Parts: sequence; C-alpha cells; structure tokens
Amino acid sequence: MSIPTLERILYVEDETDIQAVAQVALEAVGAFTLKICSSGEEAVATVDSFAPDLLLLDVMMPGMDGPATLAAIRALPGGAAIPAIFMTARVQTHEVEALTALGAIDVIAKPFDPMTLAGQIRDSWARHHT
Repeated sequence: MSIPTLERILYVEDETDIQAVAQVALEAVGAFTLKICSSGEEAVATVDSFAPDLLLLDVMMPGMDGPATLAAIRALPGGAAIPAIFMTARVQTHEVEALTALGAIDVIAKPFDPMTLAGQIRDSWARHHT
C-alpha cells in the first residue's frame, strides 16, 4: 500500500510570530501548501473550502482551543477523516496521551525546530499510513 501524498496543511495558531516561523518551515523548507487560521472558529469555517490533507493545531488558544477545534472539525461531514497533529509546549507523558486519545496522530513539542518541522510532520504522516 502506498502512502498518500501530503500536500495541504491547515495550520491553526493564534500567535503571529509562531505562524511566521512555521510558514517558512512548512512552505519554503517543506514545500507544503499551507493555510493559516488564527482561531479555531476560523479553522472550522475554512476546512471545507481548503480541503486539507492534515490539520496542525495549537493546543492553547483563546476561545476555541485545539482540542475543541478538532472536535468541531470532526463533527463536520468529511472532517472525521482528516488526520491531526497537535503542537504544544505541554508535552508531559499524560498530556501527550490525552491529546492522542482525542484522535491526534502525533504531538509536536514547542518550541519546534523550523528546519526539522516539515520532516517531523512527514514522519508522523508516514507512520499514520503504515
């Protein structure tokens, strides 16, 4: 079985400085097509029209946090099938386990290395599809 191609990532992050670093890491270094949303509400409104291959979600955001955003997207037609990765500074074992229990295929620690972020995401994608 071949692994599906990962091209389109919907990235949800409320901090503009982190958005900028991730954008360079994922577009320039990773050659992904990236759509950045600054809130969970924006992501829920955008997911159908953008049709991402992967959701990359910040955990702690004002209003709708990452887990609530994932739940809202999962409730949409077609949203349940989109793999998700959380990004968070809270990476103690029980915190990571709680996020993967919500259906995330991986958890990436913040701060992340912009030069290796695309590779980490590709590795998670490959593990998920094998």
